[in-house]
Amino acid sequence: MYLILTVILFAVDQGTKAWALANLPPFQGKPFIGELLKFYLVWNDSAAFSLSLGATWVFTIISSVATLVIIWLLLRTPSKAWRFTLSILLAGVVGNLADRLFRAPGFPVGKVVDFLQLPFNFPVFNIADICISGAMTVVAVLVMRGVKLGS
Repeated sequence: MYLILTVILFAVDQGTKAWALANLPPFQGKPFIGELLKFYLVWNDSAAFSLSLGATWVFTIISSVATLVIIWLLLRTPSKAWRFTLSILLAGVVGNLADRLFRAPGFPVGKVVDFLQLPFNFPVFNIADICISGAMTVVAVLVMRGVKLGS
């Protein structure tokens, strides 16, 4: 069941990125929900929020290791809350990793497709970023509530 969630979220991420590439002009804002949420197509060679500009290969390695660790944890935790959260996190990490591996300019320095923008110069993001941020928020809640990874 959890793998299905990961696959669905990964497919939504890749599908929306394909849609953005096919339908949005680069670097031009297009209102989606008024001024609250715009489509704005860019390519990101950095981490979240454009940290470490130009170090894509480093994030490719980190994402690859993170993918293996998340899978390892997912297979070992009996906690449904942790499995659900790790499944969402895995979808996000693999979604952006796929871009780094298979998009231009090429392996392992491909640029991540971002196309969603909030107001106030918030960094442009994608569905994978939503999965990662959302999952990490739930991780913080689980830890604060004392829900153990192994329970």
